[in-house]
Amino acid sequence: MFDPFRSTRAKATRKLRRATVSAVTDVWGAMLAPTKPAKRKGTKKAKPAAKATKPSAVTRKAAGKRGSTRANAKSSAPATSRLKKTVPHGAAFPSGTYESAFGTRSYKLYIPAVAKSAPEPLPLIVMLHGCGQSSVDFARGTGMNTLAEEFGFLVLYPAQARDAHHYRCWNWYRQDDQARGAGEPALIAGLARHIIAVQNVDPAKVYVAGLSAGAAAALIVATAYPDVFAAVGIHSGLAVGAAHDSASAPMAMQSGNPGRRHEVQMPTIIFHGDSDKVVNPRNSRFIAIRALEPYAHLDRAVKTGRVSGGREFTRTVHRVGKGRPCTEQWVVHGAGHAWSGGHAAGSYTDPKGPDASRQMVRFFLRHRTTKKCRATQPV
Repeated sequence: MFDPFRSTRAKATRKLRRATVSAVTDVWGAMLAPTKPAKRKGTKKAKPAAKATKPSAVTRKAAGKRGSTRANAKSSAPATSRLKKTVPHGAAFPSGTYESAFGTRSYKLYIPAVAKSAPEPLPLIVMLHGCGQSSVDFARGTGMNTLAEEFGFLVLYPAQARDAHHYRCWNWYRQDDQARGAGEPALIAGLARHIIAVQNVDPAKVYVAGLSAGAAAALIVATAYPDVFAAVGIHSGLAVGAAHDSASAPMAMQSGNPGRRHEVQMPTIIFHGDSDKVVNPRNSRFIAIRALEPYAHLDRAVKTGRVSGGREFTRTVHRVGKGRPCTEQWVVHGAGHAWSGGHAAGSYTDPKGPDASRQMVRFFLRHRTTKKCRATQPV
């Protein structure tokens, strides 16, 4: 059986001996991209996706920490019939561009129909796509927009720029992008703050989730900005600090790495397939261990189950007594590197698994940040 890790790692090792650092990064980037599913016999060849418009160059401003945004007046046209269903009458899915001292990124923002008449500010979920994906693709695959209509929340989809990473991976493995006040964490947090300021968003109910590289980046952002994010969802990701450069990233992905200790309590829900060949499932256990460390004592409960006509799963929950869960770890048996319970209309999804999107929403909405937390953290 072909082993993508062995082949890609061998190529990177050869390049490391004779090429520049940028060339090696490109090879590791290919490894960081999710493995595309095999084509099914008898199916028509999919049409290539429309080429995305390249974001403008990074604009640095003296007062750039607050940033600025440019949003299109009209929502983008739905790409598929499934996507049309997630943009009902009264809802909107506009595109925008956010600029700050930390960089420039385009994004999509889903605003549910209920937002126009909501008596109170709505929650916000920030969704970070995986390598090789786009914002629209990620929205389509996770079905998060449909849940936004059901539960009443906004969804923000930041898009990684091609010039920031050739395969559109979030740079979770670079030291400059692993801390508060710098790089992509500051950029993503700044974009979330901007949406909070210009939309009808409850600042106490802001959450972040992601897949693969996006999951690793989401965990970094959440733990670096506990004043902005009340909880985090990790799907097929890695611990904070699991790698420190493009050379150490593949080893962490293949063998697992515990990363570094969390300094703050951050409610965390984790999904991972135990047959994942791209990111070793051990990484999900390391994430769970790190998430538990800041808590003094939590009660543990384990439950097994099976999706009707689908996959088996094991769910481990830690909480105080019968209170809200502080951590949840879902192991999806037989699943690979794909969003559990996702829609086939999107890439890297596994419709047979438990619905990760719905479970994350359920977990998120039980958590909120306090005014004290939002006021005491430095910018």
